[in-house]
Amino acid sequence: MPYFSAIVENMLNNIKIYTVDKYWAQILTDLGANITDSPNLADIVFDDINIDTPISIPELQQIIFDCTNNMDIIVKIFGKNVYLPTLQHKIIVLLDKNNGLSITDIKNALGVLPDVTTHVVENAIYQLRKTYGHEFIVNNNGKYTIGHI
Repeated sequence: MPYFSAIVENMLNNIKIYTVDKYWAQILTDLGANITDSPNLADIVFDDINIDTPISIPELQQIIFDCTNNMDIIVKIFGKNVYLPTLQHKIIVLLDKNNGLSITDIKNALGVLPDVTTHVVENAIYQLRKTYGHEFIVNNNGKYTIGHI
């Protein structure tokens, strides 16, 4: 009998996950994930995700959904599955799908109100450049595009 209630039992809806950690495997199974025997058969290699514990069930679900959401784009860009913070993931997907965007268009697509004086998007781009190199996200005449790693 699963540890979690029936409400959350199927929240991961048979997403194929690989992990060698038997405790995480049980938790993920209880949440409805399908634990695979091989990382090559998995949608997500859970052991590659850096999970800060303690973590709530909704936070865990969001991380897993972010990993499966548009992973083909992430794999195309990085050459492998890479877990990114949600905002960074969304920015990369937006830039790839739209062949680049202005900072205003990125903010609009992410639901950041134009009147809000926050630099959360700029900070996320800065962190991506810091991690993957300044040429990873390029700004050409106000249009941000994916460059190279």
